[in-house]
Amino acid sequence: MELDLVKMFTVAGTVGARVTGLLMVAPMLGGIAVITRVKIALALVLTAFLYPLVTQTVSPSGFVSWTELALREMAVGLVLGFALQLVFEAAQFAGQVLGVQMGFSLVNVLDPQTQVDTPVLGIFCQLVTLLIFLQLNVHHWLLRGLARSFRYIPPGAFQLSRPTIEEVLRASGSVLLCGVQIAAPALAATLLADIALGFLGKASPQLPVLFVGLSVKSVLGLTVLVLIAGAWPRYFEQQFLVAIETSERVLSLAH
Repeated sequence: MELDLVKMFTVAGTVGARVTGLLMVAPMLGGIAVITRVKIALALVLTAFLYPLVTQTVSPSGFVSWTELALREMAVGLVLGFALQLVFEAAQFAGQVLGVQMGFSLVNVLDPQTQVDTPVLGIFCQLVTLLIFLQLNVHHWLLRGLARSFRYIPPGAFQLSRPTIEEVLRASGSVLLCGVQIAAPALAATLLADIALGFLGKASPQLPVLFVGLSVKSVLGLTVLVLIAGAWPRYFEQQFLVAIETSERVLSLAH
C-alpha cells in the first residue's frame, strides 16, 4: 500500500509540474491578470484529468532527484506554452513598429497581461491576436498537445541537448520575421507616404509637410491596418499551427 501511495504521489507530482510549467507562460493564462488562486485551481483540475494518461513512472530518491524531476517536467510545459507565446510577442512587436512609423509611439497604455506601459498599437495587435486565439480554440490545441506529450516524452525523459537549444533559438528568431509580416502592409503604405511627402516638400517648400505628414501617415496606416485585419485569422491560424508543431518538435529532440 505504501508503494502505491508513493507511485500516486510521484505521478501526480510529475503531471502537476508539467501543467504548472505550461500555465506559467501560456498565452492569457500566463499573465498576471489571472489571479494565483485561479491558476492553482486550474492546475489541480488539469492534473486530475491528465493523471490517467501517465503509464510510465520514475522513482526518484532524495530531495535532489525530486527537484531535478520537477524541473524537467516544468521544462516540458514551458516549451509548449513558450512556442505559442512567441506568436503574441510577434504581434506586439508589429504594433510597436507601426506605432513608431504612424506616430503613436508616445501613446502608451497599461498592458493588462503584464502590467507594463506598452504602445497602444502593440496592445491593439496583441488583443486582436488573443481574440483570434480564443475564436480558433487554440487553447484546446494546447491542452491536447499537453496530453499528447506524455506519449512521446515520459516523465523524467526531458534532456536539454544542443539540438533542442538550437531549435528553441530558431523559433525565437521567427518573432522578428512574423512581426514584420504582420506590419508589412501598413508599414509599406506609410513608407510610400513618407516618400510622396518628401517629394512634395521638395517641390513646394512653403507647404507645411511636417505638420500634415504625421496626420496623413496615421490615417493611412490605420486604414490599411483595418483593411488587412480581415486576413489575420487565417494568418494567425497558420502561425499557431506552426507554433504547436515547433513545440512538439523541440520536445521530440529533447527525448
